[in-house]
Amino acid sequence: MGERIRVDARPGFLATWALICGTAAALSGQEQAAAGEPVFRSTSADREAVAVTVYNQNFGLVREVRSVDLASGRVVLEFADVPSAIQTETVNVRPLGGAGFGVLEQNYLYDLLSPQKLLEKYVGRTVTIRRLDPETEREEVIPAEVLSVNGGTILRIGDEITFNPPGRISFPEVPPDLIAEPTLRWLLESERARQRIEASYLTQGLDWKADYVMVVDETDARADLNGWVTLTNHSGATFENAALKLVAGDVQRLRGPEVLERAQAGRAIALEAADQAFQEQAFFEYHLYTLGRPTTIRNNEQKQVALLDAAGFSVRKRLLFHGASHYYRGQLGEVISNRKVDVLLEFVNSRSNQLGMPLPAGVVRVYKDDGSGAQQFIGEDRIDHTPRDERVRIRMGDAFDVRGDRRQMDYTIVGTCVSESTWRIELRNHKDAAAEVRVVEPVGGDWEILSSSHDPERVDAHTFRFDVPVPAHGSTTVEYRVRVRWC
Repeated sequence: MGERIRVDARPGFLATWALICGTAAALSGQEQAAAGEPVFRSTSADREAVAVTVYNQNFGLVREVRSVDLASGRVVLEFADVPSAIQTETVNVRPLGGAGFGVLEQNYLYDLLSPQKLLEKYVGRTVTIRRLDPETEREEVIPAEVLSVNGGTILRIGDEITFNPPGRISFPEVPPDLIAEPTLRWLLESERARQRIEASYLTQGLDWKADYVMVVDETDARADLNGWVTLTNHSGATFENAALKLVAGDVQRLRGPEVLERAQAGRAIALEAADQAFQEQAFFEYHLYTLGRPTTIRNNEQKQVALLDAAGFSVRKRLLFHGASHYYRGQLGEVISNRKVDVLLEFVNSRSNQLGMPLPAGVVRVYKDDGSGAQQFIGEDRIDHTPRDERVRIRMGDAFDVRGDRRQMDYTIVGTCVSESTWRIELRNHKDAAAEVRVVEPVGGDWEILSSSHDPERVDAHTFRFDVPVPAHGSTTVEYRVRVRWC
């Protein structure tokens, strides 16, 4: 008979939780010992090394090396402190330093001990209700049979059926098929007593993302960029002093019907400086970022580690006024009146521009000095994975002082699916400084500019644009005529 376990049937029953967990771990080994093979247990304390590679798709690869004490012959090894989100079909275990054992069977034990599970295992069995008699103020001990635990605990006490009685429920023992934590159990054919083993596996619940802080100067021509990696661990395990690597890219994975969700409550946030920052390298068709020092990745924790720090690179602010392809296929008149102009910041991710590290996808938050020494937030945007030497565009929002109108001045049907139209675009600048607005016209179909007040630039088969200077407190009008065939 094991130690008696008490679980309060009221909301306060979790007070006995630590006692339950300690007993379950011991009984798990007793069950296997009764089966005939000696049972050995390995925990995270046996780890010699652990490496974690995290992908930005909510999974990770864990590789750990442990030294364990076994025996010669057929033995059972319980491999504890593995993530609850482990994908058991991906587990690979092997001896290090030559042949040491063969794996005959692998079992994954995940029927975890909890108050609800404990009650479920006692359906049809007798437990003890312990409650305080309000008159005598003495504890009553009442035997009860557990009939059901669906939606509440239903008990038979004597000749009565009751549910959710006051008091606490006392259990004589923990069922041997409940365990305190997820555990891999291997049946091994061992050749020697002392073994070094390597186990690797994929697990859900590990994820990371990149976040960037960009500060532009007073002229909007130079900027500084700091990048941070935010690592989230909801795998169900802690990895002490792990070698950390991150993979950026879209790795194909086959999705099963189950989606694993991890609790977000109660997580901690850790910040780490870049004394030994990430080193980037090309890896297959992805990019690998390796942290230059060990780090601890705790369960239910967010960890932020510096990714990059770039200063004084060139940026360009661009104002955009967009059209639409369907404008050219009908008689419309005034299309847009007093519309705001889009604002973008652009820079080239090149070494000559003080950058050059391939940038993982993430959110860029932009700040600017307001003239008093304080930095103010001016916008944010999400960027995709950006290779070296590619251009980065960050949409900041809408310009306050620059507006535009678009009117169709003439529309003529020339033939089947062919038309000619004249367009007038007025751009107004209410700022104290001159501005340049890029007018982007996605025409669609076959097109030809017949006349234009400004020189058009052909972007591709379906787009042309104008770069239009607009004076301070002034306006500029662009007018052009275009022929379009769309079928």
